[in-house]
Amino acid sequence: MFAPNLTMIRFDGLTKRYGTLTAVSSLTLRVEPGEVYALLGPNGAGKTTALRCLATLLAPDEGTASIFDVDVVEQPIEARRRMAFLAASMGLYERLSARELVAYFGELHGLSGDVLEDRLDELVDLFGLTDFEHRYCGRLSTGQRQRVSLARSLVHDPPALILDEPTLGLDVLSGQTIYEFIARERDRGKAILFSTHQMEEVELLADRVGVLRDGELVAEGRPSELIERTGATNMARAFLILVSGEQAADRNEAGP
Repeated sequence: MFAPNLTMIRFDGLTKRYGTLTAVSSLTLRVEPGEVYALLGPNGAGKTTALRCLATLLAPDEGTASIFDVDVVEQPIEARRRMAFLAASMGLYERLSARELVAYFGELHGLSGDVLEDRLDELVDLFGLTDFEHRYCGRLSTGQRQRVSLARSLVHDPPALILDEPTLGLDVLSGQTIYEFIARERDRGKAILFSTHQMEEVELLADRVGVLRDGELVAEGRPSELIERTGATNMARAFLILVSGEQAADRNEAGP
């Protein structure tokens, strides 16, 4: 559904500093159409900073990031049109109902009339919002708020999805809905970059994985490749090995 010759999500030597702290250092990676890429790392490794730079919320100090070959610094509005960004924090307008909130963001993206109403109906059904679509957001549970946040982020049906811990606060059934959605969007040709601390999600969803340690990309590959490379029995153990530096001798080989 999208031009196959364009890289959907791209970092080239991106560096972001906070004073003397380098949160992300020379990050280079690609996410292609029809690919799910999991960006992993312990707390403080730079995952959220990298995603926020991509989402135009932070400006990199060096390097570039682009969505669908649109530079996020040079053309931030156009870049936003081409992406959905789900932040780990769920700021919602508490005096709007769930449906009103998603509709408002749809209007911001230029949707209106029957097109908007059809999209709202689709998202209500997709994320199971029927029982609370007319309830004020301020009265929703954590899991319900997360599902509304997802619907809000995706209302304009963009080609690239950037999801920061998309199943945070969701129960098992709600999480399964998100897994199915991600798999469907990948099959539609979208590029999906997500962060998570849940290694079972990585093994279930990710085509490729990047591991950040202290702001640097120290390993990249398919989950099965990283498991084999580290001699681990599963992705959780491979992740622990990679972020602890137990196999520092393999770092150059394992890098991008």
